[in-house]
Amino acid sequence: MNTTQELIEDIRLGRMVVLLDDEDRENEGDLVMAAAHTRPEDINFMARYGRGLICLTLTRERCQQLRLPLMVNENRTPHSTNFTVSIEAASGVTTGISAADRARTIQCAVATDARPDDLVQPGHVFPLMAQPGGVLNRAGH
Repeated sequence: MNTTQELIEDIRLGRMVVLLDDEDRENEGDLVMAAAHTRPEDINFMARYGRGLICLTLTRERCQQLRLPLMVNENRTPHSTNFTVSIEAASGVTTGISAADRARTIQCAVATDARPDDLVQPGHVFPLMAQPGGVLNRAGH
Protein backbone atom coordinates (compact mmCIF):
# COMPACT_ATOMS: atom_id res chain seq x y z
CA MET A 1 0.00 0.00 0.00
CA ASN A 2 1.20 3.47 -0.83
CA THR A 3 1.24 6.37 1.57
CA THR A 4 -1.21 9.22 1.12
CA GLN A 5 1.66 11.47 0.01
CA GLU A 6 2.76 8.93 -2.62
CA LEU A 7 -0.78 8.73 -3.99
CA ILE A 8 -1.09 12.51 -4.13
CA GLU A 9 2.21 12.74 -5.99
CA ASP A 10 1.17 10.02 -8.46
CA ILE A 11 -2.12 11.81 -9.14
CA ARG A 12 -0.32 15.15 -9.52
CA LEU A 13 1.95 13.54 -12.13
CA GLY A 14 -1.06 12.24 -14.10
CA ARG A 15 -0.87 8.63 -12.98
CA MET A 16 -3.91 6.52 -12.24
CA VAL A 17 -4.22 5.02 -8.75
CA VAL A 18 -6.61 2.62 -7.04
CA LEU A 19 -8.39 4.22 -4.10
CA LEU A 20 -10.15 1.83 -1.74
CA ASP A 21 -13.54 2.59 -0.24
CA ASP A 22 -14.16 2.11 3.44
CA GLU A 23 -15.20 -1.46 4.33
CA ASP A 24 -18.46 -0.08 5.71
CA ARG A 25 -19.35 1.52 2.38
CA GLU A 26 -19.06 -0.17 -1.00
CA ASN A 27 -15.81 -1.99 -0.08
CA GLU A 28 -14.39 -1.62 -3.58
CA GLY A 29 -11.48 -0.01 -5.36
CA ASP A 30 -11.94 2.98 -7.64
CA LEU A 31 -9.57 3.96 -10.43
CA VAL A 32 -8.73 7.60 -9.76
CA MET A 33 -6.69 10.19 -11.63
CA ALA A 34 -6.56 13.94 -12.09
CA ALA A 35 -9.24 14.88 -14.61
CA ALA A 36 -6.94 17.44 -16.23
CA HIS A 37 -4.60 14.60 -17.28
CA THR A 38 -7.30 12.30 -18.69
CA ARG A 39 -6.49 10.85 -22.13
CA PRO A 40 -8.47 8.48 -24.35
CA GLU A 41 -6.17 5.59 -23.36
CA ASP A 42 -7.01 6.23 -19.70
CA ILE A 43 -10.74 6.01 -20.46
CA ASN A 44 -10.12 2.75 -22.36
CA PHE A 45 -8.18 1.34 -19.39
CA MET A 46 -10.98 2.28 -16.98
CA ALA A 47 -13.66 0.78 -19.22
CA ARG A 48 -11.71 -2.43 -19.88
CA TYR A 49 -10.32 -3.17 -16.44
CA GLY A 50 -12.51 -1.16 -14.09
CA ARG A 51 -15.70 -2.35 -15.78
CA GLY A 52 -17.82 0.20 -14.00
CA LEU A 53 -19.34 3.57 -14.62
CA ILE A 54 -16.80 6.25 -15.55
CA CYS A 55 -17.47 9.29 -13.40
CA LEU A 56 -16.02 12.76 -12.96
CA THR A 57 -15.86 14.27 -9.49
CA LEU A 58 -16.45 18.02 -9.41
CA THR A 59 -16.68 20.45 -6.54
CA ARG A 60 -20.06 21.90 -5.65
CA GLU A 61 -18.77 25.26 -6.92
CA ARG A 62 -17.79 23.80 -10.32
CA CYS A 63 -21.18 22.10 -10.63
CA GLN A 64 -22.86 25.43 -9.93
CA GLN A 65 -20.55 27.22 -12.41
CA LEU A 66 -21.51 24.70 -15.11
CA ARG A 67 -25.18 24.72 -14.02
CA LEU A 68 -25.21 20.98 -13.41
CA PRO A 69 -28.18 20.07 -11.22
CA LEU A 70 -28.31 16.89 -9.20
CA MET A 71 -29.80 13.98 -11.13
CA VAL A 72 -32.63 13.61 -8.61
CA ASN A 73 -34.21 15.86 -5.99
CA GLU A 74 -34.62 13.05 -3.46
CA ASN A 75 -31.69 10.62 -3.41
CA ARG A 76 -32.88 7.37 -1.87
CA THR A 77 -29.86 5.22 -2.75
CA PRO A 78 -28.06 3.53 0.16
CA HIS A 79 -24.98 5.79 -0.07
CA SER A 80 -26.65 8.95 -1.40
CA THR A 81 -24.06 9.43 -4.14
CA ASN A 82 -24.48 12.95 -5.56
CA PHE A 83 -24.82 12.26 -9.29
CA THR A 84 -25.54 15.31 -11.42
CA VAL A 85 -27.11 15.13 -14.86
CA SER A 86 -24.80 13.36 -17.30
CA ILE A 87 -22.74 15.51 -19.67
CA GLU A 88 -21.15 15.65 -23.11
CA ALA A 89 -18.83 18.19 -24.69
CA ALA A 90 -20.86 20.56 -26.86
CA SER A 91 -18.27 20.40 -29.64
CA GLY A 92 -15.41 18.21 -30.77
CA VAL A 93 -17.19 14.89 -30.16
CA THR A 94 -19.08 12.45 -32.37
CA THR A 95 -21.39 9.98 -30.59
CA GLY A 96 -20.00 10.83 -27.15
CA ILE A 97 -19.35 7.25 -26.08
CA SER A 98 -15.85 6.75 -27.51
CA ALA A 99 -12.85 7.04 -25.22
CA ALA A 100 -11.72 10.12 -27.15
CA ASP A 101 -15.15 11.74 -26.80
CA ARG A 102 -15.36 11.05 -23.07
CA ALA A 103 -11.82 12.34 -22.51
CA ARG A 104 -12.77 15.49 -24.45
CA THR A 105 -15.89 15.94 -22.32
CA ILE A 106 -13.87 15.63 -19.12
CA GLN A 107 -11.31 18.15 -20.43
CA CYS A 108 -14.12 20.60 -21.25
CA ALA A 109 -15.69 20.25 -17.81
CA VAL A 110 -12.46 20.90 -15.90
CA ALA A 111 -11.03 23.66 -18.11
CA THR A 112 -10.32 26.78 -16.06
CA ASP A 113 -12.55 28.84 -18.36
CA ALA A 114 -15.35 26.24 -18.60
CA ARG A 115 -18.85 27.62 -19.21
CA PRO A 116 -22.27 25.95 -19.18
CA ASP A 117 -22.46 26.28 -22.98
CA ASP A 118 -19.36 24.07 -23.32
CA LEU A 119 -21.46 21.07 -22.26
CA VAL A 120 -24.77 19.49 -23.22
CA GLN A 121 -27.02 17.07 -21.34
CA PRO A 122 -27.54 14.18 -21.29
CA GLY A 123 -24.21 12.63 -22.12
CA HIS A 124 -21.83 9.76 -21.51
CA VAL A 125 -19.84 11.21 -18.58
CA PHE A 126 -21.38 11.07 -15.12
CA PRO A 127 -20.34 13.89 -12.79
CA LEU A 128 -20.41 13.42 -9.04
CA MET A 129 -20.78 16.50 -6.86
CA ALA A 130 -18.13 16.21 -4.15
CA GLN A 131 -19.05 16.69 -0.53
CA PRO A 132 -17.43 19.71 1.14
CA GLY A 133 -14.22 18.44 2.73
CA GLY A 134 -13.99 15.52 0.29
CA VAL A 135 -12.89 12.13 1.60
CA LEU A 136 -11.78 13.74 4.86
CA ASN A 137 -15.44 14.45 5.58
CA ARG A 138 -17.09 11.43 3.94
CA ALA A 139 -15.30 8.17 3.13
CA GLY A 140 -15.95 6.85 -0.36
CA HIS A 141 -17.14 8.68 -3.44
